[in-house]
Amino acid sequence: MASLAVHPGLLENVPNVSMHHAPGEFASMEDSAIMLELSAGNMAGFDYLIRKYRKPIISFMYRMTHNQAVAEELAQEVFLRVYRSRETYRAEARFSTWLYRIATNLGVNHARDTRHERSASTVYLDEPDSDSGSTPDVADATPGAEASLLRDERMKAIRDFVMALPERQRMAVLMHKYEGMDYRQIGDVLKLSESATKSLLFRAYQTLREKLKDFI
Repeated sequence: MASLAVHPGLLENVPNVSMHHAPGEFASMEDSAIMLELSAGNMAGFDYLIRKYRKPIISFMYRMTHNQAVAEELAQEVFLRVYRSRETYRAEARFSTWLYRIATNLGVNHARDTRHERSASTVYLDEPDSDSGSTPDVADATPGAEASLLRDERMKAIRDFVMALPERQRMAVLMHKYEGMDYRQIGDVLKLSESATKSLLFRAYQTLREKLKDFI
């Protein structure tokens, strides 16, 4: 992944206040506490949060857009919004939950704005994860002499069906499969109860399996 460049105007007009904690202490602190350091003017805290969450957020955005440049642009916007919200931030939820909520909202808005520009290749749910190498379990690979052709057809079908999922289902699948988030974390991002999140994912995977039954 390319590094995330901070907007040139992002750090302008930052108040010159003494730091409450040194950068080396951040690793032992909660993210919410670091965010409160930022609200007090400690810019080292913002740098730390960018380094910690840059790759996961770019990866999350890439899963939604399948475009590296767009993913990095949206990720930068996520961190810009974090910075702009520094003075009003309240540690009422986990920082990561709040961060992914911002990212999800931006991803949904981008998808709506570019709905007519996107092709079926936007989301590769069946593509092996770049870090773990694992493949989603919506269907099994088909062996045999025609495996390559059948796999191509199956991947296209998955892309089409994932794109057709309702927005919340699509976001929940991405967070569950690729971000490794559990039901509670996904529910916090989408503002759903844990049981409602389980139901949402169950319906999403049930729909995909039903649509893909001819490819299994």
